[in-house]
Amino acid sequence: MQPIGYVDALNTYYGAMGNPPYQWTVNTSAPLQRLGKPVQDCTVSLLVSGGVSKCGVAGFDPDARNDHRLDVIERDYASDAFQIHDSYYDHRDAEADINCIFPVDRLREMEAAGEIGTLAPRLWSGFMGRIYNRSKVLEESGPAFAAALAEDEVDLLIASPS
Repeated sequence: MQPIGYVDALNTYYGAMGNPPYQWTVNTSAPLQRLGKPVQDCTVSLLVSGGVSKCGVAGFDPDARNDHRLDVIERDYASDAFQIHDSYYDHRDAEADINCIFPVDRLREMEAAGEIGTLAPRLWSGFMGRIYNRSKVLEESGPAFAAALAEDEVDLLIASPS
């Protein structure tokens, strides 16, 4: 079995609609580095991009494009009180157990066991995929998100794309 040529498939699909080939972002200056302390001493946060929102608030537009919305999820928010609005993946399993894509209960267990230092006060849901305006990410929403993580003194962010 041959793997799916994802990039080629995307270019063919969008090219049929008259769009030019997608220009993938290549970041050669990302400040990636090893953690300066053990994970057991780190403050950890979580970001999911799969249309997850708290019950009682407006859901994400399931067909959104360029949606830079970023919702705060309090660290102790009930894991059975989420809704999912995204038309680009099958989320039946995640509806049965949100931890499939937003492993908040697992992180709480790891904190209780001392496997991570502490769970940050704010977890996040947003950047719901299909974001084509890279300049806004680089100049506005990305720096604003980084500032929020710094405010919470986050050492380690787990990104859960859906």
